Amino acid sequence: MTLRYISHPDTLMESSGKNTPPKDFVCPITTHVLEEPVTLESGQTYERKAIQEWLERGNVTCPITRQKLHRTQLPKTNYVLKRLIASWQEKDQNSAPLHRCEPENQPVKKPAPRTSLRGLGSLDGTISKLCRAITNLCTSEILRESEMAVLQIEQFWREGQMVDIQTMLSKPPVVNGFVEILSNSVDPDVLMAAIFLLSELGSRDNSVIQTLTRVDTDVECIVALFQKGLLEAVVLIYLLMPFIENLAEMELLHSLLKVLISREEDLVSMFMKPKSASVLLLGHALKNIEDERASKIVKRLTSAKVIEAILCSLEAELFEERLSAVVILLRCMQQDGRCRNIIADKAELTHLLESFIESNDADRFEIIRFLSEMVKLNRRAFNEKVLHIIKNEDYPDSQIAAADTLLVLQGRFSCSGNPLIREILVKCAGLDRTDSNAAQNDTGYLSSSQEAVEEELAAEDWERKMAFSLVSYEFGLLFEALADGLKSKSEHLFSACFLSATWLVYMLTILPDTGIRGAARVSLLKQFVSIFKSSRDTENKALCLLALRSFISEPEGLHDLTIHVKDILKGLRELKKSSTLAVEVFNLFSEERESSAVWTVKAKSLHLIQEIRDHLKAVTSLVVLQSGEKLYSGSLDRTVRVWSIQDEGIECEEVHEMKDHVNNLLVSNSLSCFIPQGAGIKVHSWNGATKLLNQQKYAKCLTLVKGKLYCGCVDNSIQDIDLPTGTINSIQSGSRKLLGKSSPIYAIQVHDGQLFSAATSLDGAVVKIWNTSSYSMVGSLQSTIDVRTMAVSSELIYLGGKGGIVEAWCKKKHNRVDTLQTGINGKVVSMALDTNEETLVIGTSDGRIQRIVELKYVVQ
Repeated sequence: MTLRYISHPDTLMESSGKNTPPKDFVCPITTHVLEEPVTLESGQTYERKAIQEWLERGNVTCPITRQKLHRTQLPKTNYVLKRLIASWQEKDQNSAPLHRCEPENQPVKKPAPRTSLRGLGSLDGTISKLCRAITNLCTSEILRESEMAVLQIEQFWREGQMVDIQTMLSKPPVVNGFVEILSNSVDPDVLMAAIFLLSELGSRDNSVIQTLTRVDTDVECIVALFQKGLLEAVVLIYLLMPFIENLAEMELLHSLLKVLISREEDLVSMFMKPKSASVLLLGHALKNIEDERASKIVKRLTSAKVIEAILCSLEAELFEERLSAVVILLRCMQQDGRCRNIIADKAELTHLLESFIESNDADRFEIIRFLSEMVKLNRRAFNEKVLHIIKNEDYPDSQIAAADTLLVLQGRFSCSGNPLIREILVKCAGLDRTDSNAAQNDTGYLSSSQEAVEEELAAEDWERKMAFSLVSYEFGLLFEALADGLKSKSEHLFSACFLSATWLVYMLTILPDTGIRGAARVSLLKQFVSIFKSSRDTENKALCLLALRSFISEPEGLHDLTIHVKDILKGLRELKKSSTLAVEVFNLFSEERESSAVWTVKAKSLHLIQEIRDHLKAVTSLVVLQSGEKLYSGSLDRTVRVWSIQDEGIECEEVHEMKDHVNNLLVSNSLSCFIPQGAGIKVHSWNGATKLLNQQKYAKCLTLVKGKLYCGCVDNSIQDIDLPTGTINSIQSGSRKLLGKSSPIYAIQVHDGQLFSAATSLDGAVVKIWNTSSYSMVGSLQSTIDVRTMAVSSELIYLGGKGGIVEAWCKKKHNRVDTLQTGINGKVVSMALDTNEETLVIGTSDGRIQRIVELKYVVQ
């Protein structure tokens, strides 16, 4: 009979014969056998309630020794002595009982953490008591006895965990006894103890799991307890997972979520954390069920609290748990974009990057998909983490893993799963590798077979998007981290950073020019030159040359390389035999570059002082701010460039990427407007807000004056739009196509209360002049050129059109004053005047910008 079922008398124990308890078992204050012994710093032991009452009366000394107590807070119960008392009592069945009888319907209190068994005597005595508890568990028909046996066995396990105990408990009758308790007991502490023991045994001995899975009802019982709130049972369910065919069909999601959002301190400590088991089960389920059911599960996982709990698993020691977290978070990002910011802000990627080393191809693919989602959608957070890891020399393994991640993101792999970035770059460098059979085997898929065309196009699109995401972060900050990696003494880290830097610099020649080449040049040009000069490896020289070729295309890069020309030419002569790129670069260095032309002529003629070709496509619009210090240029290459205007010329300061073709760009202090490719007018506030106006019309040209937007349309109509209210007034109604041809408004300007609109001469006048107050026409200009743009000063009207011609007209008399020849064959598609009306800047259809000064005309 166990201690909890022995009654406790109210009278003192008899002190005669063998029933007399040892002196150390009796409290000096109460003279009763100790129930909750507490040992003070004086070395004396008392009953907890008695000594507590003694101290509460104001006493600060030990009742027996009279030693002053430095601490009045009682220590923990002396469990060693308590168990010795219980052991003595079991040996002496006739001794006085120690405890009051507990009602049958009261749950048994869970034993507190115990100290070592070494204080209880010999190992044989421990094994003897354990055997007695196991016998009660397996044979007793009294539920309370079996429950007490479970609690005792748990106590032995936590204190000892000896091999002999594990062997005894792993036998099928004992395992079945635990399952019987799970089926019949309602005591939460007993149920928890049984789940704990089965989990610990199952993690060490697979035969325990096999015993549990022989009967379906046993598994169903464990699952039912988990669903009813016994959250720690999730660990045992995870151990049973490989043997349960219909696990995904069980309704476990609600309970799994409860585990994830629970506090760690509220769950019992086991060989595996319940949260880890939940993540592993969810990851397994999402990988092994159809997409429709997986989508329903993921919808329940996208709350911020659940996402944050799963993110902790990215730092888990167990690789399988990290991979399961990756699978879950990837599905969450694909399902609901709102959780991406949480993941980007709080994800710790160090351990995940290290996982590449121990991953197989399938696992690596999942990690790459996760990282690519981070790059595409939250590249700031991802790039920041990768940069930090690459530059952190305290963790070389993490540095290498982060650098290897960049290589993987290029997106091309061999049949064996290795990145092909080196082979791709060597091919771009024009290096002959026909002597390498391994290279041919790895890059064989790159042949121009019809079957590979679509795959190749998809790979190129992926590569462009990935490279643009990486280089755009913080205006090329990644290049600084790669430059630090190139200084590393680690051959692996150097090689990974070298390939990544070469790839990204090469991609700059393919991506739209946003000014990032300058940042790359500052960080990496000297590094590439040094490697090119010192390396004896032909491939490394060719890859350096591929990167340097990107810098040569810019005047600044060419200038920086001139001091190294002698050494570069020497290396080029060696490479010319095997690399076609080396021949091309050698010719570039050998030829004399054309110088810029500066024209100086008298007044009334063009004075060209600068010509720039930064836009990749036609320059559609130019805007000079009223201060005269800034020039904005819009282009069909979907960029807006901001230029500073100085005496020595104009210089690009900023480049803004747009989502649409930029036509007729307008800029004010608070907003910008432009015509997109489709219908309407886009109005973009500098605070980020965007709206689409006049959606029923296809605008052709715009002008903005004091909050009013004047719009000329393809159907020859003109509108006045009040931006604050959105009110639209019609100045000229649209007309039907004449002889099957449309007559759009090509240009529109407002100056001194007059509106100037330019169209074809089919409706009677090339340029019409309107009063902005009454909307009545007050004049017209009969030009012979096909007008495409206008600029208006206080005295003159400049018309630009086909053939590179610019006409100057008197604003007062409406007669032509002069015709300016720009020296180009294309169209003049945009013009702007400075505030002093002395400088005219024109943009042409072939992407040129010309600055014309000394515009002096005598208007009589």
